[in-house]
Amino acid sequence: MVSSAKPVHPIWCPGCGDFGVLAAVKKATLDLKVTPSDFVLVGGIGCSGSIHNFFDVNGIHALHGRLLAQAVGIKLANPALTVVAAGGDGDGYAIGMGHFIHAFKKNASILYIVLNNETYGLTKGQASPTSQIGFEGNIEPPFHAILTALSIPAPNFIARTFSGDPKTMTAVLAEAIRFNRDGRGFAFVEDLSPCVTYNDTYKLWREKVVDVATLPGYDPTDRKTMFRLCLEQIEAGRIPVGVMHRPTDSARNGLEAKLLGDQPGPAAADIRLETQRPAYEKLLAGLS
Repeated sequence: MVSSAKPVHPIWCPGCGDFGVLAAVKKATLDLKVTPSDFVLVGGIGCSGSIHNFFDVNGIHALHGRLLAQAVGIKLANPALTVVAAGGDGDGYAIGMGHFIHAFKKNASILYIVLNNETYGLTKGQASPTSQIGFEGNIEPPFHAILTALSIPAPNFIARTFSGDPKTMTAVLAEAIRFNRDGRGFAFVEDLSPCVTYNDTYKLWREKVVDVATLPGYDPTDRKTMFRLCLEQIEAGRIPVGVMHRPTDSARNGLEAKLLGDQPGPAAADIRLETQRPAYEKLLAGLS
């Protein structure tokens, strides 16, 4: 569903971590002078999936777990657009897991923000793929998206932020969007976004987060080193945040560049009969 209405007031609970993401995306895009007409925000299903309703931009409410497929399609249709997809941990790491994995390999120049609150907040607090053991009877260990992202050898931008630190989040999102706009490929940012109603983790996460840039040996260009550092922090009961992977290659590695080259994309293609007549006649001749 494409949204053409004016933005409405957020419906989130007061104190929801999603407000931090909303503010950071607004600030980052304003700082980068991204015009509303060139910005598409794809929302998933869940509390965070309504984020596109709170921007005066082109917005799409995607199908459950399918926001990445739609975001990639938008980017391929018109590579000039700045495309951001935003959804929750249930949307992205459960029903959307297949698209999540392949997004790194496809490497389209879009930004995917996962607002992780470790619960299904919209449907009243059930355990999600990232929930801790014991939460609402959960007996499964939590899924670690950052470790999965780092395990896929592709020139992606990978980071994690915390809604309790909006200044850093804004800087990370701005870097990710610049990465996309340069055509360098896929950017993934997981934000720790507490659900104050069903899983209020603000205090706990403030005590556990550690900026990976402060760790000995930090090198976001070395995937193996970052995987080890993040795994060590997780095993020690801490939560690594910051930029986890920053490719040194500045080439246009995005899927849209590989498929389309310098072509404008189908959305801007000239389909007038006069200009396409030779191609149509050639096609018809081949059918006769």
